[in-house]
Amino acid sequence: MTTTDLAQARERSAPPPEADSGAGQSLAGLLRPYLRSFAAVVILQVVGAVAGLAPLLAVVELGRTLLSPGPIDHGHVWTVVIAGAAGLFVRLLFTAASSGLGHILDGRVQLSFRRQLAARLGSVPIGWFSRRRTGELAKVVGEDVGAVHPFIAHAPGELISAFVVPLVSLIYLFTIDWRLTLITLIPVVLAVALVPLLMTPTRLREQEEFDAAMGRIASSVVEFVQGISVVKAFGGGERAHHKFRTAADDFARIFYRMVRGLSVVGAGMQVALSPPFVLLAVLIGGAALITAGSMAVADLLPFLLLGLGLTAPVAALSHGFDDLQAARRAVGRIKDVLEVQALPEPAHPLAPQGHRVELREVRFGYEAEHEVLRGIDLVLEPGTVTAIVGPSGSGKSTLVQLLPRFFDPTHGSVAIGGVDLRELGSRELYRTVSFVFQDVRLLRASVADNIALAVPHADRDDVIRAARLANIHDRILQLPRGYESVIGEDAGLSGGEAQRISLARALLAATPVLVLDEATSFADPQTEQAVRRALATLGGDRTIVVIAHRLETVADADTVVMLENGSIVERGRPAELLAQNGKFAAFWQSHRSAIADEIDTHRGVPQGDEPR
Repeated sequence: MTTTDLAQARERSAPPPEADSGAGQSLAGLLRPYLRSFAAVVILQVVGAVAGLAPLLAVVELGRTLLSPGPIDHGHVWTVVIAGAAGLFVRLLFTAASSGLGHILDGRVQLSFRRQLAARLGSVPIGWFSRRRTGELAKVVGEDVGAVHPFIAHAPGELISAFVVPLVSLIYLFTIDWRLTLITLIPVVLAVALVPLLMTPTRLREQEEFDAAMGRIASSVVEFVQGISVVKAFGGGERAHHKFRTAADDFARIFYRMVRGLSVVGAGMQVALSPPFVLLAVLIGGAALITAGSMAVADLLPFLLLGLGLTAPVAALSHGFDDLQAARRAVGRIKDVLEVQALPEPAHPLAPQGHRVELREVRFGYEAEHEVLRGIDLVLEPGTVTAIVGPSGSGKSTLVQLLPRFFDPTHGSVAIGGVDLRELGSRELYRTVSFVFQDVRLLRASVADNIALAVPHADRDDVIRAARLANIHDRILQLPRGYESVIGEDAGLSGGEAQRISLARALLAATPVLVLDEATSFADPQTEQAVRRALATLGGDRTIVVIAHRLETVADADTVVMLENGSIVERGRPAELLAQNGKFAAFWQSHRSAIADEIDTHRGVPQGDEPR
């Protein structure tokens, strides 16, 4: 059980009943709202399938009539022809209606699935996404939802047609000669005997491994594309696509093993159900009965025409097995996402009194057996800037991610204005806390819409003011359509520019608590200085928390909190901590030395030598 699950089990955080709609349902449960439409598709297909037999039966009756001794009954012949034509018309009409309704139903089901997924993904803790691969989630929302198309739009009609037509044909053939009917069924029996070999535990496990390998390829492609520019800049192109090649080779190995296991069974079924094999069985059996004088020659004709249709159900199972299995597994993955526990909402949300941030005995770990934060006690006063510093892996990002409630602590509490975050409604929480992280994601929308994401009805003047404060206004005016330029279409922004857009978004939101996780890491010194001035100007009584690596950011803070191994080892004003000559002072000095070495390297001075 993850720490998020543990936190969600708290009684005071129990979600309202509607929070888990869609969770825990079976495939039948997910499709239950559409059962009437499914029934209509099936009924239309049954009528069309039965009517489709009329032309075949008409040909059979015409053949038997023409081959029979004596004069030809022309009235009967025309009756048979008209009945066959009418049946063909009814078949075309009803199967077209069934197919059209099935595709409309498929569109509705896929839309419903995507809406449910969007609602569920919009309600889960944001930290849940950091533990998932982007490619895997994209596959669920895109490919897996699309994989239900054959199951909904084609399988019902095809399977009904495949079973109804042979059943009616079988009844008709039994009325002619039951012995030759049983002989005609021999290929079907042989093929059916092979079907269980397609569903052995080994075959099902190979199918699951195949899907997992496809997911790994999708994830590796996303990671490769996102990071290739940086990797190639440092000459690591070969290493960058090594992971993709490994995933592709793994997929090829699994696919080859799966195909090798299915090839013999598949070939045997294809031979048994092939028209030559079926006709051979019918001709051998018919010839034996005719030469024995127990069946008329004309009676062989319906078996030659209708006998091939008796193999349709097994052929449909054989050809549709992969699609149906793929749809079942896809729906299973969709269910897994829909069953993710939503962020617990309090039954009776409380309103914070002010925005003083308090962390009391906070412990947290992504896995129950490994704690990242250990007994954090911290108070962040309004009107102050707190810098969180520490070595890599000390828990800085995890700590600040608790403030916007990306995760809930496994022990202790995080409170704003005297109210535990688990007792705040999510809307109230995000009106109180805004955040800017190093990994910025902008929407494929206009620059203005990206800045006004948290305040959709903001005036353009307010948007421009926030952009000016984030030192991005002049760059926006250089874009083809200024603030109306669409990100990813006619606006390409660098990493630092994207961070400033994200910072402008947070400044426009004007929340009382602002969290910055290395939010100016890509910025140039002038931009960072402008951003620091903006924060100082807007500070007022805001509570600002900054994860800082740059010394300038640390020096401007009111309070510095030094983390090490998930615990606070020092805290205080920067000057006081430097005077104590403790761990923060050593941390400060190491960073100054690193900066000096970098400057020396750029100037061409050997590392370790003092510049002259």
